[in-house]
Amino acid sequence: MAIELGGPWPKAEKDDFLQNSTLPIRLSLVAEDGYPRVISLWYKYEHEKLYCVTHRSSKLAGLLKGNDRVGFEISGDAPPYHGIRGQGNATIAPLGSNSSLEDLLMRYIGSLDSDFSRWLLSRRAEELLIEITPLRFFSWDYRERMSEVE
Repeated sequence: MAIELGGPWPKAEKDDFLQNSTLPIRLSLVAEDGYPRVISLWYKYEHEKLYCVTHRSSKLAGLLKGNDRVGFEISGDAPPYHGIRGQGNATIAPLGSNSSLEDLLMRYIGSLDSDFSRWLLSRRAEELLIEITPLRFFSWDYRERMSEVE
């Protein structure tokens, strides 16, 4: 199934943004009570998929076990506004020997040697890999329009 792509960015610009941005992903899920939850996570983008890591006892893990449909957004909070939104399906599995935790630490912290990195790595056996298979991406970009205002 082809991934739908909407908005002003061609696929190459969407891929570049997702591969190089260090903004967290905001993941949206619907909980048992019918209300949406929004959770911010570190992510990486490879082979048209988004990957995150969460602890096996997290509320997020429980929500994903009950409903694999997610919405997401990756964008900054300061002008000029631009980013990516989308929907997809998420699976969770034990992290095992997958390098995603190390990849995320290097991407967001820049080191595996910080106290925080060592703490997260010490819990590796309790971590789950979240794999999001996007169905739709929608980009938006107000940088040009907002630069005219200044």
